[in-house]
Amino acid sequence: MLTISENKVVRLTYELSEDSNKEEIIEKVDKDQPATFLFGVGGLLPEFEQNLFGLKEGDSFKFSIASENAYGPNDPNALVDIPKEAFTIDGKLQDDMLKVGNILPMRDNEDNFLQGRILELRDDVVIMDFNHPLAGKDLYFKGTIVEVREATAEEISHGHVHGEGGHHHH
Repeated sequence: MLTISENKVVRLTYELSEDSNKEEIIEKVDKDQPATFLFGVGGLLPEFEQNLFGLKEGDSFKFSIASENAYGPNDPNALVDIPKEAFTIDGKLQDDMLKVGNILPMRDNEDNFLQGRILELRDDVVIMDFNHPLAGKDLYFKGTIVEVREATAEEISHGHVHGEGGHHHH
């Protein structure tokens, strides 16, 4: 039976919460749509991969990753005041988008794509948080390995999974 190592395709289910005692699940992946990835190509948090290394189909896992090894601390510099005019389309303020907690796609000065969450609305500015939603949080994973298989030569050269549950080229 194959064990998880470099260039294996891994399918797994998991629940992600902030720590082992919290019932609140941040993210849940179950058997009808397992997470599928090519192991060892750097697409995952390094510590996530380290914790799965050597497991095989049917194995279950439980581990936590401290925030500094996951998405880092909350960065106060990632809170940005954006003038409300930035949210006008054809001269009309997009009020329906501007709700506290909404996550909006934005672009920075270098045209990089960012996700920002609205923290606060003021008269003329919107305060947005560009921290990763899991920044400053310890992550606790528990789950089960559904399948481990050899990656194809094509998957290895492309650096991701093809076919079911993987990346599709169009």
